[in-house]
Amino acid sequence: MITGQRVRLRAIEREDLPKFTSWLNDREVTEYLLWSHPLSQAEEEGWYNNMLGRPIAEHPKGIEVETPDGWILVGNTSFNEVDWQHRAAEVGIFIGDKRFWGKGYGTEALRLMLRYGFNDLNLHRIYLYVFAENQRGIHSYNKVGFITEGTLRDAVYKNGRYQDVLVMSVLQPEWRANE
Repeated sequence: MITGQRVRLRAIEREDLPKFTSWLNDREVTEYLLWSHPLSQAEEEGWYNNMLGRPIAEHPKGIEVETPDGWILVGNTSFNEVDWQHRAAEVGIFIGDKRFWGKGYGTEALRLMLRYGFNDLNLHRIYLYVFAENQRGIHSYNKVGFITEGTLRDAVYKNGRYQDVLVMSVLQPEWRANE
């Protein structure tokens, strides 16, 4: 378990899948995700089984928030496309439980992932892709040290139109200097 002040990251369990299925079928939740298709519970089960065969460093982490009623699963985060030769990985994150949007939980979870990636996995570069219109996400990524490397123009077709996507990254020495 990776623990912060108000957030902890833990392994995803099969029992979590109904929540993920519900969140990924909510168009408001997926507005800034590449995912845009209806998702069945069986498909989510297939994803879970496939994920278990990947290297453990690439297993998604459940994002939990401490509440008066205990810890509640609110989203997930993971490293994808881990390149061990070049020590780089793409990070992804989403908060699916809309009651916890805009409260800094995603930012704290991302800080925990950077700490895990740089300190435990010895990554050198962590990067992400974000829709240029996702101002809340960009603000969060800037807060934890990501900088914009460039724009992929009209890179994604979603919601009936092409959208720009930003490439952002943080390097281990930059992160250490601001930790």
